[in-house]
Order: sequence, then structure tokens, then C-alpha cells
Amino acid sequence: MRRDPSTDAPDFFSLARDYLHGYMPKVQRLSPHTIQAYRISLECFLDYLHEIEHVERSHVTFDQFEYAHLKAWLVWMSEQRHYAPRTVALRLSTVKAFLAYASREDITLIALSQAAKNLKAPASPRAPIDYLNEAETRAILNAPTGRTAKSRRNRMLLILLYDTAARVSEITSLTLQDLQLNPPGRISLTGKRNKTRTVPLTGKTIEHLHIYLDEFHASHRTLPATRPVFYSLHAGTPTQLSVDTVSAVLKQAADTARTACPSIPANIHCHMLRKTKAMDLYQQGIPLPIIMRLLGHENASTTAAFYAFATLDMMRQAINAATPAITTTSAPLTDDRLRTLYSLR
Repeated sequence: MRRDPSTDAPDFFSLARDYLHGYMPKVQRLSPHTIQAYRISLECFLDYLHEIEHVERSHVTFDQFEYAHLKAWLVWMSEQRHYAPRTVALRLSTVKAFLAYASREDITLIALSQAAKNLKAPASPRAPIDYLNEAETRAILNAPTGRTAKSRRNRMLLILLYDTAARVSEITSLTLQDLQLNPPGRISLTGKRNKTRTVPLTGKTIEHLHIYLDEFHASHRTLPATRPVFYSLHAGTPTQLSVDTVSAVLKQAADTARTACPSIPANIHCHMLRKTKAMDLYQQGIPLPIIMRLLGHENASTTAAFYAFATLDMMRQAINAATPAITTTSAPLTDDRLRTLYSLR
């Protein structure tokens, strides 16, 4: 029932259930985790209505979704619940998306949806990109000694994780049919929403893969195409590695490499290798649309949000390159000097 039988007004709970249990999983094919995040955001607004505006759930209608109520909800999340700006932005975007859906289902809600679009969440402070430098990356990739079969598997795992900028779940789900090592070599990665993209492989990585396949997939041309590329044996059966196992492999490699390269961060995680590869390409002048395709981002703004601004090192290089004729005996442009030059203090 899309409308209240007594008032003929659009029924909020009916449309909300359709959105969460029908449209999102069946039409948009979103993951249960994503749907749960949307449900939590809508529940947050209902909590606000109950706690501040004293509206019982049974009495919630689309009247409560007017601009003034949503604006007060944003203030409540920031000042009462002390949510981070990023969380507030997520909650607001969820409600906007729901109202957009509801307005498509019932044209009387179009004005409500349009008004909500004018609301802006507080801006999140932009943090520096968390990535490894060249020495740190090299130290981690060289950490597995290769003296044991497990160490050789882990070395190949880390090399491929970095070289393809893959999500860790994309690496764990790799099967033999996803590898194409004949020139030009490439790999098929299945990412979010089961979307597949093709990523080229470097010649060096292809050499490593040939050696790896000969050891861990002997006669791999006759093996099942669905056999996992990276596996551990359980009762004699190759079973794909878990995400937690890959995370542990990276942490162990980082712990080993830290003795020679102390700057390796303690909180290293698999996504950092993905960001590192993307930043390496960005610093080499690779256009963002190409990096976007490599990362599997559907929206260019997702890539740009992370990589379309300069680090201090890149700023310094650009400044020095732009003023080659200036000779001076003044102090070099250090990080502290750059911050001072572009500070309002």
C-alpha cells in the first residue's frame, strides 16, 4: 500500500520498505552491507524525530522530511551525536537518495526531493593520502625470502596486489581463468557489484607469474579454470585465501621490512598498496581517467577526491621546475617553509 487510506498521502514506511527490500537489492543489485548502511541512516533520522521532535514512528509521514526538519537533523547529528562530518554527509546522502526514489514513485514528492538537494553537509577536512614511498614499497615486496613455498606464494601475492592496484577481495577471488599471460599479458578482476575490469600486467610480473604457476599449479593448462590462483590446502583441497589471511601476509612482510626501512607505518593495510600504486602512477603524470579505470571507479570524482591534489613534494618539484632562472642562497623549500608561506598566521 503506497498511500495512507485515510489521508491518501504517500505512505513513508511502505515506500521505505520497497526501497530497502526491493529496489536496492533487486534493481540496483547493491550488497547487503550497503543496504544496511542505508537502513541505519534512515533509522538515524527516525531517532531524531522521536528524540527531538517527539514524533512516534507510527506517526511519521513525508511531512517530516521537509527542508527545515532535515536541516535541524544535520545540526543534531553534529552537535548532539557528535558525528564526524563524513558520517553526517553519508546520512544526508542516504536520505536524499531515498527521497529521489520516492519522488519517482510518487510525483507529489518531487518538490520535497528537490528541496532536500539544496542541503549541504559540513565539509570533511581533507587528509593527506596514506601511501608508501618507493623505498617502503620495495622493502615490503622484497620481505618474503622465497626460501619456503609459503614465502614464495606470499611474495607473488604482494607483487600482484601492488602491480594491479586490486582490492584485496579481487585478489582472493582470482581463478586461473582470470589470467592471460600471452603477450600482451592481462588479468581480469571482479570488483564491486560483480563488475569485471581488465588490467594490464607488466613484463616483470608476468615472469613472476609463470614461475609461480609452474610451482603451485603444475600442469595448470589441464587444471579446472575455476581453481583459485592463491590458495591454502584444506584436507588436500586448494581453498582460496581469506581477506584476513592476505592482511596478515602484508602485516608480516611489513614487520620484517621495518628492520631495514623503519619509516614503514605500523597501521599498514592492503588498501594502502592500492593507493600507493595509484599515487605512483599519478606522480608519473598518468591522467586521472586512466587511473580511474585501473582502480575500477565508476565515477571520476571518486578518483579525483583522493588523487587530484598535490602533495608537498609534488608542489616543491613544480615550484622548483617553474623557476629555473632564479639563483638564491636562501634556505631550500622545506615542508615547514611551505606551510609558513601559505599560512594566514
